[in-house]
Amino acid sequence: MSLLSLASRLARPILLATDPETGHNLAVAALKTLPLPACGADDPRLAVSAFGLGFPNPIGLAAGFDKHAEVPDASLRLGFGFVEVGGVTPKPQPGNPKPRVFRLVSDEAVINRYGLNSDGVEAVARRLAERSRRGGIVGVNIGPNKDSTDRVADYGLLVEKLAPHVSYLSVNVSSPNTPGLRDLQQASFLDEVLARCVEARDAAAPGKPILVKIAPDLSLEGLDDMVAVSRRRGIDGMIVSNTTIERPASLKDQATAKETGGLSGRPLFARSTAMLAETWRRVEGQFPLIGVGGIASAEDAYAKIAAGATLVQLYSGLVFRGFGLVGEIKQGLVHRLMRERVASVADLVGTANAEWRLT
Repeated sequence: MSLLSLASRLARPILLATDPETGHNLAVAALKTLPLPACGADDPRLAVSAFGLGFPNPIGLAAGFDKHAEVPDASLRLGFGFVEVGGVTPKPQPGNPKPRVFRLVSDEAVINRYGLNSDGVEAVARRLAERSRRGGIVGVNIGPNKDSTDRVADYGLLVEKLAPHVSYLSVNVSSPNTPGLRDLQQASFLDEVLARCVEARDAAAPGKPILVKIAPDLSLEGLDDMVAVSRRRGIDGMIVSNTTIERPASLKDQATAKETGGLSGRPLFARSTAMLAETWRRVEGQFPLIGVGGIASAEDAYAKIAAGATLVQLYSGLVFRGFGLVGEIKQGLVHRLMRERVASVADLVGTANAEWRLT
């Protein structure tokens, strides 16, 4: 067991005993202050190419952990192949009233209704500009202000301000905690949003990858529209998926499950993976996908990749398994590659896609 894994396991009971938002803030504060050593080189079999970028490994930190771009470099030192900061809004906004985060410990799940609390684009752009020469793949998740009167313009402004300082941009049209945001997943609205994002990107940072993050609650007809618009607008990839507003009957903590917000963690795994597989079939190789939702082991990451993900992201799994989970997943993937005599993790993408269908 690595020193990081041991420290993470020792700290986990303390963090789980605190209020969830306080625990999150303590984790970010720890990354700000702890002298984390640089992570060792990854096994070359884990290297992946996507969106014109070379990733040392396919394991990413999902948006929502480092909301204000305070610790991207410390997060990379945990062993992630890439990190995604945000979501970021044009103007600073406090988000929804507290309490707004809830753990379902028996389900290894989290419900959040943060509501895109953000320091605003100016502060985040400044932080990203200051660290941009340090290397490492850092993306940013963007979304409009809650009180915006022109959400399309918000996306354009965010791309203009942030594109020069990041590796890629993730267009969030799927957060369940900003009223009306998921309406932007409708074809006509999405087309307008992506057209503005591409226009702003071409002016500010030509060629910078733009990805679209979608909800797991789409119908297949809605997914058809999302993929068709993304392909037509030349988008570079999709992230599948955000949190769900559904509450599976299998949840053990039914009392906490009544809280409003997006559900993430283990209960999201099957739905998000099926949505990922459906998306992969519709994309037809035009661009890569990032799989998110319920990853808590190397087996979970393997399943996402085999379903169609070139890269994966996790966040809620860290709440219950600790930061050592990153190294455990990478080690588990390497062992799986060796056992199955597969040369590279990239060779696994989509190999078990047919096993996943939305029902």
